[in-house]
This record gives sequence, C-alpha cells and structure tokens, in this order.
Amino acid sequence: MARDLTDEERALAKDMLARARTAQAQIEDWSQERLDRLAQAISWYAGNEKTFTRLAEQGVDESGIGDRDGRPAKRFKIQMVLRDVLRTPSTGIVEVDEAKGLVKYAKPVGVIASLIPMTNPAMTPPVTGVSSANARNAVIFSPHPRTAQTTWEMTEVMRAACRAAGAPEDLFQVVRKPSIPLTQYLMSICDLTLATGGKPMVQAAYSSGKPAYGVGAGNSSIVIDETADIEIAAQNSRISKTSDFGSGCSADGNIIIQRSIYDQMVAALEAEGGYLCNAEEKAMLQAAMWDEKGNRTFPTIACRPQQTADVAGFSIPEDRKFLMVENQGQIGPEHKFSKEKLTTLMALYHFETFDDALETVAAIYNTGGKGHSCGIYSHNDENIDRLARLAPVSRMMVRQPQSKANAGAWTNGMPMTSSLGCGVWGGNITNENVTMKHMMNYTWVSRPIPEDRPSEEELFGEFYGQEVA
Repeated sequence: MARDLTDEERALAKDMLARARTAQAQIEDWSQERLDRLAQAISWYAGNEKTFTRLAEQGVDESGIGDRDGRPAKRFKIQMVLRDVLRTPSTGIVEVDEAKGLVKYAKPVGVIASLIPMTNPAMTPPVTGVSSANARNAVIFSPHPRTAQTTWEMTEVMRAACRAAGAPEDLFQVVRKPSIPLTQYLMSICDLTLATGGKPMVQAAYSSGKPAYGVGAGNSSIVIDETADIEIAAQNSRISKTSDFGSGCSADGNIIIQRSIYDQMVAALEAEGGYLCNAEEKAMLQAAMWDEKGNRTFPTIACRPQQTADVAGFSIPEDRKFLMVENQGQIGPEHKFSKEKLTTLMALYHFETFDDALETVAAIYNTGGKGHSCGIYSHNDENIDRLARLAPVSRMMVRQPQSKANAGAWTNGMPMTSSLGCGVWGGNITNENVTMKHMMNYTWVSRPIPEDRPSEEELFGEFYGQEVA
C-alpha cells in the first residue's frame, strides 16, 4: 500500500530545491566560454576511464542486472554528449533568421528533477548533467532505490567537477533515500522533469503538474532483406542484442528476415554466438520469463543467456551469447515473444515479399513499442523508404547496430542522449532524442520585414473563385 510523504521528506525536498535555485542563479550570467569549460570538467571527472569503470561496474553489482565487463564502455556516450554541447550555443543569441527578422535567445529552465533508472545509474547523471549545466540549470537526481549508492557516488564526482571549474557544487544534488512519495513531490516542485525509466515512472512524471520529458517502451524490430550483407547484419544484431545483456530498450528484439536468405541469416547469427531454441525450450523460456500477470521476471532480465536458460530449466553451451526463438505468425498480446524482451533473446520471423515484411512490422508495433525505433539491413532504397513511411517509430537505423546507434554514435548524425522520445505514439511530447535544447527556454525577438502576403489566387489554387453552396 502506498504511503504518504513524510514531513521529513517534504522538508528535505524544499531544502534541496532552495539550494539548487541558489546555485543555478550563480551561473545564470556565465559566458559561453565558462559554461563550456564547466561541461568539460564534468565530462572528464565523470567520464575518465578509471572513475567511470569503477562506478559502471558498481552499478551492475548493486542492481544485479547488466554486463559488468561491457558497461564501462558507455563512458564514450559522455564524450559524445560533450561534443554536441560544445557545438551548440546555450546562452544569449543562439539563432538568427534575417529573412524572417527573427532572433532566438536561450534561457535556462531552472531546476530539473532527473529520474535515474537502475539500468544506467552511473551513465545517466553525467549525460544529463553536462547538458543541464551548459544550459545554466541545476539538477536534483532521484535514483532508483536498487542503485541509489552508485548514483550518489557519481553525483559526488560531478560536484567535485563543479568545484574544480569554479561553479557551485549544488548544481547537482541527489536523494540519498529515494521513495515514491519523495520523487513525486520533487517532480511537483521542480521546473522540469526528465523521466528516463519504466512506464510507471513516466506516467508519474506526466501527472506531476509540471512539464516533463518522458520516454516510451521499446520493442526494436529489424528488417533484413535479400540485398543485405548477411555477415554484417548478423554481427551488428549480435552487438545490439548483447550490449549490456540486452537491458536497453533499443536492443534488437525482433528480426524479420526475407525467406530467400532466412537459413543463411540464422546460420550467420549462430556463427555470432546465437542459440536457436527448439519448441520445447521456447515454451520453457516463456514460462520462466513472464509471470502469471504477464510481467517480466527479474532473474531473467538483462543477464547472460546461460542464466535465462538455467532459470527456464535447460542448459546451453558456455560459448553462446544470445538466445533465438522462431516466432513466425505469433504476434499479439497473447504471444509474449512479440513483446519487448529486455534480455539476450531475439525472436525470428520471415517474409516472402516486402509487403509481408511491412505487415509483420505493423503487427509487432501494434503489440508494443510504438514510437521507439526500428532498423533495416538493405541496399534497396525503395525498401528503406517504404519502411520509413510505414513504421510508427521515431528513429530508424539503416545498416547499424540499433542499441549502439539510435541514441547517437560517432558514425551517424543522431544527437547523443540517454532519453529517447517516442512521440505521441509512445505517450511522449517529443519524437526527438532529448538533449540540451530541450533543457532551455527561448525568447523569440521579431523585427518587421517586407510584407509576405501571397495573392488569393496563389493561396486557394484551383478552388479560387468557385461558387460555394
């Protein structure tokens, strides 16, 4: 049963907010040069290899999910955020359109409540913090209870970076003993909420009474047609599926393969470390991975495939990196493997014509994951265009490992983020990768320009002058 906010929690939240406002006011007049230097300090202190590796590994140990060996590599996301921030003006005039007589000025939003998921307790704070500080905001982090210590220690590192750059350390604060009532109250008194996490967290943010950026659930689906480079597609699918043991909402979940190359693609996936389950093993997996209410079971989330198989009651070779189940024609709420998996398991489908592929994609997203992302391995521009026109997603990766690409990569132009907006499809207000520009207010200054008024004939086209009953 949910409890009420205690007086102690209310007082704590008010004190943190007051300190955050004081700190934020102290950098409100900083120059772009000083703000960029602050962003560099935060990025280095939080993202240097020694510090980030320690805290990334600690986050896995604390939560009990994720890849302890692989997660430290996420420090490069901090570098990519810094790259984008240093290329983006965040104070004073940030945009000029002389033809329209418009000038845009950037202003801070104030104090941000940032909800931190247990899947990235070390990475999300600096990814958010670099952008927030450069935009002249303060942040109060509300960690997941299971990984509160990791987020607290990372925040302490970021506070040290502020001191090194001559900025007030209270630009970053963290709740030491998080609770649902305290988090809800923080969201109601801060100026903006960034909710990176599960559906209940996002719903709470949207009901806080303050502006919020939330994210949607993933169910990443990948189409592979007969023009694809099969070895590259298999390698990238393995990279995407096994990154942090499939904990990310962008990890390849559904692989939709053209029938003419299906056997070759499955063989290539097996060569990359995939284990194709038989019908009996598939049934055992379903019973183990979802409870009687249809919720994912914790022991099978974001773990090695050997652990998932063991929980299900069978064993697989130690060299296998991910599980595969054939799921042709089994799409819908009652078919669990057509939903988000959140672990090292992918469902396989096949299609004859590209029309069939599009039907499969539509059916999968009607089951779950609308608004998030999809991908395609193809050198047929018409197929790429057709998928882009049909798929109800906010981002589509072409010939790239989904979980390593759609939140930003060195080799594409997507803005780096840890929060992927899913648009109205996913119950969000934006389809974009949530970045620094979403953490700023803007003042538009408009000067008069020569009249821009088309004739009525031009405006109404063929309908101009027609009699209307």
